Amino acid sequence: MKVFLGGTCNESNWRNRMMIYLTNYGIDYFNPVVDDWDEKAQKNELKEREKCDVCLYTITPKMLGFYSIAEVVDDSNKKPEKTILILLKEDEFYKFSKEKWKSLKAVANLVKRNGGKVFYNLHNAAVEISKI
Repeated sequence: MKVFLGGTCNESNWRNRMMIYLTNYGIDYFNPVVDDWDEKAQKNELKEREKCDVCLYTITPKMLGFYSIAEVVDDSNKKPEKTILILLKEDEFYKFSKEKWKSLKAVANLVKRNGGKVFYNLHNAAVEISKI
């Protein structure tokens, strides 16, 4: 079992926490964050995203870009049984506004309607992944 760890970058520490949970359950993962985001890293990420058993996307208020939202919706359409979205309302001192949170909940509902799974904390998602 291998989990693709997509989603918010921007020095968010959610990946570090999730990697600990997954390691505790004996689950392998791919962390796409690298120091030098070049063409080779991009190709490797796409390859890993395709071959991983679970594509997990965590969105936090530290998010700067929107590509992860597109990825999770795309994956929930193409491979819903492998897609997990985690929405974290807070990330250190950052917090989603009421309006942004409402919009993200609509994305979560879309992912669910497509057959993907949605969680609002890392631990619950890790427990679910451990059951797969």
